[in-house]
Amino acid sequence: MHKLKIKQQKIIKIFLEKGRMQSSQLHEELRNSGEDISLVTVKRALSELTEKGILEVFGLGRSTSYQISAKGRVLADIDAKEYVAVEPDKRFGLNQYNFDLLSNFPVNIFTEEELKRLEVATDNYKKRTADISATIQKKELERLVIELSWKSSRIEGNTYTLLDTEKLILENKEAPGHSKNEARMILNHKDAFNYIRSHASQFQTITRKNLEELHSIIINDLNVSMGFRSGAVGITGSIYRPLDNIYQIAEAVENLSRTVSQNDTPYARALLALLGISYIQPFEDGNKRTSRLMANALLVSHALAPLSYRSVDEEEYKSAVLVFYELNSIVPMKKIFIEQYEFATENYAVK
Repeated sequence: MHKLKIKQQKIIKIFLEKGRMQSSQLHEELRNSGEDISLVTVKRALSELTEKGILEVFGLGRSTSYQISAKGRVLADIDAKEYVAVEPDKRFGLNQYNFDLLSNFPVNIFTEEELKRLEVATDNYKKRTADISATIQKKELERLVIELSWKSSRIEGNTYTLLDTEKLILENKEAPGHSKNEARMILNHKDAFNYIRSHASQFQTITRKNLEELHSIIINDLNVSMGFRSGAVGITGSIYRPLDNIYQIAEAVENLSRTVSQNDTPYARALLALLGISYIQPFEDGNKRTSRLMANALLVSHALAPLSYRSVDEEEYKSAVLVFYELNSIVPMKKIFIEQYEFATENYAVK
């Protein structure tokens, strides 16, 4: 995938906000935003974006209009912090599941530069882990599990500190002043990651079976129903409403599985799992936790570094998820994913 030009990204943002438009309407919007641009140039830009599959064309002649495609949404460079600063009801994003999204997802979602960063990180990681002893390997695995369990739980509102999490996982000591559910959430992360490592060959892609198995470990003893939900769920702080029909949810998961399998790198598969499971929300609860563990399962199955998310800013992470829910853009989460992968390859040595 090639990086889009700044002016092309500006046009994409206008289409995201305004919907279907004719060339003259886009020209007016650009002029109003301070762009000194001719209608001829606008038409040329529309033609280029259509050829790239970013825009869809409707009608002929003077009635020709354009609309952002699923691919265009995916590649839109959105400032997540700026977008979520607006009250949910005043945002311009989608308020329902986009049935065109997963089936039209780009096969290659990383630019050549981004892929090079990931591959360089992987090469360095494999060199670092090539000759580590069993003792160091055990300690590194413990550290990764502790930090993953802590941060992933913290993203969901868990109030355990990192030190409390370490004591819980290594010494089975629950922190005073915290609920049993907080401790269970953390221990479930540990169990889920251990399951991933011992069943790595089962996670080359997403299937309904491995997704439900992973989710059942994540929500063990948390009074959450297992299996796909049959009712509606709401998303706090978002206008987005996921599917509420179990048959459509099952179909969406099949679609996600197919799309993940078609993506051309393990990195793309992991990122799509991270966002896709959260987007579908197939379960009553524990969806984002399951998405983070599934992304790691896909990485581990391809002998790549798993993510702990230790250094991620929780609000930045949540904003990136909301941008995918409402605008379908992967760009904010892709930035987090690359940074966290590089962090993981530099800070852990888990084979």
